[in-house]
Amino acid sequence: MRNRFRGSMMAVVAAAVVVALSIAVRPTAGQAPGYRAPRTADGQPNLNGIWQALNTANWDIQDHAAGPAPYPLLLGAIGAMPAGQGVVEGNEIPYQPWAAAKKKENYQTRLTLDPLKLNGGDPEARCYYPGVPRATYLPHPFQIVQGGGTNDIGILYEFDTANRVIHMDKADVPRVEAWMGLSFGHWEGDTLVVDVTHLNEGTWFDRAGNFHSDALHVVERYTPLSPDALHYEATIEDPKVFTRPWKMSMPLYRRLEKNVRLLSFKCVEFAEPYVYGAISNHPEEAVNKMWPK
Repeated sequence: MRNRFRGSMMAVVAAAVVVALSIAVRPTAGQAPGYRAPRTADGQPNLNGIWQALNTANWDIQDHAAGPAPYPLLLGAIGAMPAGQGVVEGNEIPYQPWAAAKKKENYQTRLTLDPLKLNGGDPEARCYYPGVPRATYLPHPFQIVQGGGTNDIGILYEFDTANRVIHMDKADVPRVEAWMGLSFGHWEGDTLVVDVTHLNEGTWFDRAGNFHSDALHVVERYTPLSPDALHYEATIEDPKVFTRPWKMSMPLYRRLEKNVRLLSFKCVEFAEPYVYGAISNHPEEAVNKMWPK
């Protein structure tokens, strides 16, 4: 009897050890157990390719239900917002009280604008460069370009032909605010870490009105998960707007179509009637000029 009890206890202990070890070695989010990215000619992890986020973060980076289009009487279900799971860690954005109220105001007035002001309405509607990190999860692909005799990395975005250079070496570059900011990168193992500063305050995080100031500081991490997937993480810091830093993360997927390439989405011509029609005595003429019958 005693031997039987001892044998049962040994089995329980052994099972507990197996469970503990399995938990200890279980990969955390963003880790790819055993995967090592292929290398470029200079030995760096090769992230070359056309990538795209497959989520609804551009509508709202937090959890959200489906919703109607901005003009349902004109559009019906076209342009309606799909439901989506948020990409924000903990689903909480730590706004300062005044900023939380501003975010709600942004959403309520997202399609109301003053053409003479920079910060009026959703900047996506005006076809402004989307900024970082929003450029990553717009419903358009983007291309990472490495090589070409330089350590620097280029990212080309289909939306409005936006682009930026990630400086991998110390560079004497202008420290001025810009729509896509100023990016410096380095490698931590297979992970590309990008420090982004000097972003202007004219961009939003999504169509829900989530915003930032000119003090925005973003740290991005691109980690290969497999030949056709990356884990993307962005840490957001802005002491003018938020009470603490916060994170968002999502997978990015390689576009695998034959002969895939970035196509043209030069949306300025689509936005001009929307932006300037409000200050025109004859907005219909502007529309007819853009799209002659």
